[in-house]
Amino acid sequence: MAASTKPVVIFGSGELSEVAHYYFEKDSDRSVTAFTVDDDHLTEQTFCGKPVVPFEDLSNSHPPDAHDGFVAVGYSGLNKLRMDKCLAYRALDYDLASYVSSRANVLTEHIGWNVFLLEDNTVQPFVRIGNGVTLWSGNHIGHHASIGDFAFISSHVVISGGVSVGERTFMGVNATTNDHISIGERCLIGSGALITKDVDDEGVLSAEPAKLSRVPSSRLRGI
Repeated sequence: MAASTKPVVIFGSGELSEVAHYYFEKDSDRSVTAFTVDDDHLTEQTFCGKPVVPFEDLSNSHPPDAHDGFVAVGYSGLNKLRMDKCLAYRALDYDLASYVSSRANVLTEHIGWNVFLLEDNTVQPFVRIGNGVTLWSGNHIGHHASIGDFAFISSHVVISGGVSVGERTFMGVNATTNDHISIGERCLIGSGALITKDVDDEGVLSAEPAKLSRVPSSRLRGI
């Protein structure tokens, strides 16, 4: 079956929604026809030159037989908000679009709906990417790895071959894993963390932050 080219209605009206609008419009065969937010968050009538409509009325103004949805929400509540809004769309019979950058090197076909996969990602063969996953720019996803639904992988993360990342897990910038380990659901992996063994559900890992020297740069020698 041919991929859908129906116009997209983006949930959200913040920075991430603006970014999603840019990518869909500039680097996909989709157009963005409108934005939508919950009625109690409706503060403006237009965004990025497109109408903003209450989600409660969306199926009337932009019915699912003529439009697909996309949820442009970050990792709030360990990705629960994005998950909830995706499921709300699905409950109204909308299909959810995915964006895969033409500037990413993607060698798998196993990509779910509402995936946001940006430029300079390398996704090797036999990788499985679940529904609602965000892969910000510049990551390496090794062969036979799997990323669970609604996970958020920030930038320059290395997920080595055979690694399993659980649902709703967040991985910060420059996090790195050894191969063939399992990271549980709803984990929080901090920037720069090196993960060498399995992590249970709801695990929190952090790397040692850089320390500020007491010596100012003006007093350093040889610089």
